[in-house]
Amino acid sequence: MKPVELQTTGIAAGGDAIAREEDGRVVFVAGALPGERVRVELVEERRDFARGRVLDVVDASPARVAPPCPELMRGCGGCGWQHVELGAQRELKAQIISDALHRIGKLDEPPMRPAVELPADGYRTTVRAAVRGGRGGYRKARSHAVRTVDSCLVAHPLISDLLVNGRYGRANEVTLRCGARTGERMAAPHPTDARIDVPADVRRDHITEEVAGRRWRVSARSFFQARPDGADALVGLVRAAAGDMPAPGRALDLYSGVGLFAGALADDGWNVTAVEGSSSAVADARVNLAADTVDVVHADVTAWEPSPADLVVADPSRTGLAAAGVHTVTSASPTRVVLVSCDPAALARDAALLVTAGYRLTAVTPVDLFPHTPHVEAVSVFDR
Repeated sequence: MKPVELQTTGIAAGGDAIAREEDGRVVFVAGALPGERVRVELVEERRDFARGRVLDVVDASPARVAPPCPELMRGCGGCGWQHVELGAQRELKAQIISDALHRIGKLDEPPMRPAVELPADGYRTTVRAAVRGGRGGYRKARSHAVRTVDSCLVAHPLISDLLVNGRYGRANEVTLRCGARTGERMAAPHPTDARIDVPADVRRDHITEEVAGRRWRVSARSFFQARPDGADALVGLVRAAAGDMPAPGRALDLYSGVGLFAGALADDGWNVTAVEGSSSAVADARVNLAADTVDVVHADVTAWEPSPADLVVADPSRTGLAAAGVHTVTSASPTRVVLVSCDPAALARDAALLVTAGYRLTAVTPVDLFPHTPHVEAVSVFDR
């Protein structure tokens, strides 16, 4: 099909720019920025929308920059926003969150707070790498094809070394993780019995990391934030929201992972119940919280019946709380809910459900955990 020339007007949650054809059909354009004139190849067409990719930039946005990582030109699809100036990345992420809360959540004036900004290079301490020919790499954008890399702009140096120099035999994937503040490293291949060639200090089972003044065990199959300074930022926002309440009382930490928020709240005097469905994360939490008065519950949050609580902190997966999770939250009748979200659309859906249940959204703080990508975390506070 002949390329089309389009004027972009906005940004979508996945990071693509938004344009419209002459007949009004929406086109999501990968590689474009709002306010640009671009020549586009359409790669997917449906009746009410299409997807395309930039062939040429006719009139560039002032926010467009040359991608800083050479691997992007070789086909790596790991970072989708390297063509966006860093300050503009953060503005666009805040706009994506605000637009989702307005469009999906039906909130006219979302109470946005200034974003938490973090260093943009060498930050990532967890990488789930694909393996080709025994070497680690990333998939091409919108493709299953794997590109091995000789460097990585965003990986922590301890991880970059394993990504570039490690050899992973017949594995098809490998989870690489390091403790940036402990120096520990892990390489967990899939399948688990694959023979790997890595330095002698590299474990297969777990690492420890230091966050919020404590040491945390994180096993290969447990979730943990991909950078310790980002985890510090999230803990700081949760603690601030809890600290605004009259006095420490009873708190629930839902989707509690290895116990990060539960441990921080316990340090501040809260009586905490932590609920998590992953057996690996629960095992880690019981080690991490052994010295705390925290009740660690291994359960599906959506099927668990809570007792009353003053505060609920929830950090669900990308799909958000959804109706079942919101039901668990509201069944505890908390005065305040602190929601940690990694998807703006899911945040907006959850916000609408919480507002319907009698809560008011009082603060939304973006946290830029993943520079050079369109992904963004947000910590939101809801008050009954």
